[in-house]
Amino acid sequence: MAISKIAGKVQTVLGVIEGEDLGATLIHEHLFIDGKCLFTEPEGASERALAYEPVDWHNLSWLRYHPYQNLDNMRLLDEQEAIDEAMIFKKSGGRTIVDVTITGIGRDPKGIARVSRATGLNVVMGSGYYTAPSLSPEFAAKPEEEITDEIVQDITVGVGGTGIRAGLIGEIGCSWPLHDYERKTLKAAAVAQQKTGACLSVHPGRNRKAPFDVVDILEQAGADLSRVIICHIDARIRDHEGRTQMLQKGCVLEYDLWGWEGHFPTYWTSDDYMDLPNDTQRIYEIRRHIEEGYLNQIVMSHDICAKTRRTRYGGWGYAHILNYVVPMMRQRGITQEQIDAIIMANPRRLLTFI
Repeated sequence: MAISKIAGKVQTVLGVIEGEDLGATLIHEHLFIDGKCLFTEPEGASERALAYEPVDWHNLSWLRYHPYQNLDNMRLLDEQEAIDEAMIFKKSGGRTIVDVTITGIGRDPKGIARVSRATGLNVVMGSGYYTAPSLSPEFAAKPEEEITDEIVQDITVGVGGTGIRAGLIGEIGCSWPLHDYERKTLKAAAVAQQKTGACLSVHPGRNRKAPFDVVDILEQAGADLSRVIICHIDARIRDHEGRTQMLQKGCVLEYDLWGWEGHFPTYWTSDDYMDLPNDTQRIYEIRRHIEEGYLNQIVMSHDICAKTRRTRYGGWGYAHILNYVVPMMRQRGITQEQIDAIIMANPRRLLTFI
């Protein structure tokens, strides 16, 4: 498929659609993921048994404090479970899920296409590579140009021999400090963005400096920063001035950890610590950015990448924003028009090819 044929359209796993058909959109989720590269084995011998148990009611309390120290928790592999959880979003008025699972963490084009058919939801698939620990040693020999060509092919031809096409680039995975593999992928993704007109979504390393480092590299590589989404902003840049600096660059800030509050596990961040806001604090941050004129640069999602974030295991699920956050936003002075911009218009602009 020529790029000209998808310009002005959105590309889902089941084909090209009009942007107006997207409706309420979750722009950063995982219907399937094999996050074994995210798993960290506990140091204490008494907890190592818990690390390899299946997620169940008896260990949920421990998992709230150790979400990445249980291997089963980091793997969303069950197709029927994905369908059931996605249907909760649909029944709450949702229309579109963007699955940003990419190479390194178990991208499953055929699986998400089946979920799309079974639920009637639009599903948009990502393209690119995740963080260095998720990649094989052979990746070192892959030239930047080849990575660009792979992303372009995912969008124009399809992934492998499936014929199922990606609709955005990312979430491109980055660590802190940035690995050479990741720097190469970022540059390749920037070029692929120029060639395809797709938006680009980036997972920065777990350090408050990481988003700025990523943006500098992308800007130097020629990326259109107005179509660059900086993921996990609610777990990276925790000061208003820093977020404003990113907005002034033209980037889109993605608040995508709704429902999760407290702190990042200390073993999982290269910062001294990283506090997480609660949902009310997220709303006030967004309201302030809206008041300063940045309404069109905010998007929202949940980043459900672990079992404990799904309703089946006591988590908030894919409908948390629509069912609980949106009413809270209205109560705190954000208008319905502004809410619609964040959950519908902004994703529509980003997912529409240019």
